[in-house]
Amino acid sequence: MEIEIKSALTALLAAINSANGPAIVDGLTRLDHLLAAAPQGTLHPQLAHYLERRSYAKALALLDGGGPGGQTPPGGCGGREATTAKPTGAA
Repeated sequence: MEIEIKSALTALLAAINSANGPAIVDGLTRLDHLLAAAPQGTLHPQLAHYLERRSYAKALALLDGGGPGGQTPPGGCGGREATTAKPTGAA
């Protein structure tokens, strides 16, 4: 399954980099179908985390062995649990 996901991610990121709208839609559809077909709990937890949040570069880096130096690309999560921001002045 991870080989197919890696292939789909590679094609999707290439489509994004080339700003090819139809290929982006096809790539997202292919990836969504692969993820829907994966039995619950079979994906690496970190991979599932990245894919659920559509952090595709991070997911691909993880599948490639964690990226340069074993690290994934920088992003907003920083390995912390997501939090909900409160509007200014909210209690």
